[in-house]
Amino acid sequence: MNLMYPSESESKKENKVEFITMYEKIFRGDDITITNFNFWNELSLTEPVVSYIENKIKQLNKESLIQCKKNINLLVSHCIDALCDENVYRIVYSVQTLSILLFSLYKRANHNENEAIDFLDMTFGYENIEEKMNTFLQNTNIFLTGEYPSNLKNICVNLFIIIATGLDNINQNVLLYYIMSSNIFELLIELLRDTNSRTQHGFQIVVILTLLVNYRKHESVNPFIVKLSILDDELALNGYGQIISSFLSTFCKQFTQLKSDMQSSWLNSFTGIVGNRLINDEEIKSQQIRENNALLLALYEATHLNRNFVTTLAYTQSETTSSSVLNNTLTTKKLIMGFQINDITTQPFNLLAIFFQYCSIVIQDTQTETISYNVKLCFLILNCISEDQYANSLMHDDNLAFRVQLYKMPMQRKFNNSIASSQPLAATLLDLIVKFITSNMIKKFPIDLYHQCIGILLRILCYQKRCRVRLNYQWTKLWTVLINLLKFLSSNESFLIKQINIFSLASEVVNILNIFITYGDMFLLSPNTYDEFFYEIIRMKSIFIDLNALALRYSHNEIYEHKESAMKLTSSLINLRDICNHFPLKISEWLTKENISTPTESQIMAIIIQNYDTLTLKLEDNLDQFERYSESQKHFEFFSSLVKNIIKTARKSINLCSKDAESILQNYTSSSCK
Repeated sequence: MNLMYPSESESKKENKVEFITMYEKIFRGDDITITNFNFWNELSLTEPVVSYIENKIKQLNKESLIQCKKNINLLVSHCIDALCDENVYRIVYSVQTLSILLFSLYKRANHNENEAIDFLDMTFGYENIEEKMNTFLQNTNIFLTGEYPSNLKNICVNLFIIIATGLDNINQNVLLYYIMSSNIFELLIELLRDTNSRTQHGFQIVVILTLLVNYRKHESVNPFIVKLSILDDELALNGYGQIISSFLSTFCKQFTQLKSDMQSSWLNSFTGIVGNRLINDEEIKSQQIRENNALLLALYEATHLNRNFVTTLAYTQSETTSSSVLNNTLTTKKLIMGFQINDITTQPFNLLAIFFQYCSIVIQDTQTETISYNVKLCFLILNCISEDQYANSLMHDDNLAFRVQLYKMPMQRKFNNSIASSQPLAATLLDLIVKFITSNMIKKFPIDLYHQCIGILLRILCYQKRCRVRLNYQWTKLWTVLINLLKFLSSNESFLIKQINIFSLASEVVNILNIFITYGDMFLLSPNTYDEFFYEIIRMKSIFIDLNALALRYSHNEIYEHKESAMKLTSSLINLRDICNHFPLKISEWLTKENISTPTESQIMAIIIQNYDTLTLKLEDNLDQFERYSESQKHFEFFSSLVKNIIKTARKSINLCSKDAESILQNYTSSSCK
């Protein structure tokens, strides 16, 4: 498209009074062209006044809004037609007008849910709507993929963000149906492939793509789900992963810089990042986490739907990128506060390693709903990763070792700046599990997150057992926290029993221990490691004795609603009971024989090794079985709420007055004339 630039007289802005006069006619519902046949031509050369349009649409009552529907349809139609024009002013002003108009009408719809106004009919109108949408999408496609200045691309991407985040309930946003019927998926993928586009608009592109994937995903066949699931464009997938990596890496870097000043809660530190003292404390604590949900959902969708994306997870990237890839609402505030956006060009990075570091921050404080939702999403991602054969092979590959600096809470240990040791990512994932269990044994017990956490651990162990992978890991710290978790459930039974089914979780933990008992020799690093496991069981035998007594008591309680879970736990404890009965007896006999009162650890280990042959264990069924993850109905409410929160957060990033129109046009002209 060749652009002709208007003369100085043509480009002179109409004054505000003239603009208001023209729009008053539109909003009164006047038959505009009766008195001025050139009305639309003149209006298209007039810079829109954002505040006036916003306020006017807000102030109109329902009857007045319906009365001017025809004029609004005409305004939208003329704006779309102007996108085909060669006059640069008409193009820029038309995109701006569409942005302001749609944003304002969406805002009214969200605030007046009972008004029952047909949004699509009010804006585009049903007459020739397919033709209008095709014209709109074809021209925005040209602007976004062609040799056009970044300013024009910015306002086009901003318009798509406005549409994608229009309504709180994404499934009611009918305009998205027409958007998705086009080739916009291919457009977004093309933008992800291009380094410059990804640098300028990467965050917004991924948000738009993610929201469209979630449009009516549980009600009908969503073409974006199908297309994303079969996408095999390595460059686009790596670009997708690079955007997520950069954003999460920056979050982790800033958090690391701040944590030394933490006093009570790690989230208090984000007061400095947000920089808005007027926001209440709870909002400050939640804001940064909410900002991450969009890209975490993007990571979830790619991991859940696309097997080709697994390669991207563990792929070490060093492609040149720019800090502006993180173009989101907090970027400006962060730079003002003195933080530098993390430039991933300075060192190779790995998406999975960065994600693990991010998880180590959020999993240790789950008491607010916002963070709990965030952690649940992280665990769903880890669930998908941990049951993928190829992802597991990458995580257990000794040649793909990474130094991942996991966060340590001040109350656990004063943070030191020592560099983490290099290890396979599977070992880092096990460290994450240990940290979550250790940090969340609290009265406000997040049992759903614990079920997810133990499920991830089960999948990792099943892979190791199935493929006979002997991971070099300090298993003792995992066994210790698992047994301490059982102790916590048993010790706090009187409080927890009224709120949750502690026996179902205890059974899952015992199942993990039974895997080590039954199959540990197949995946533990050495026979000595297997011996150490039995030593830990014997050392903490009182915990199993107390847990067994608790399960027996409730399994005979006829009025207890989770009686069957208690009975199941009693049954699954059989091998642990036998171990706790067998070896202490042998140790006692040996001590009497040798006339020793306090044995050493090595002496007890020797007794364990000598008495394996006389130990009888039951071969438990289905220890290494699990139900593969699917986005079932039990997750619908979670994702619906999550998407709604993402929409509300993303909508706050929309700035209709981000640049003066004259500035945009000057840059446009300067760039196009080179």
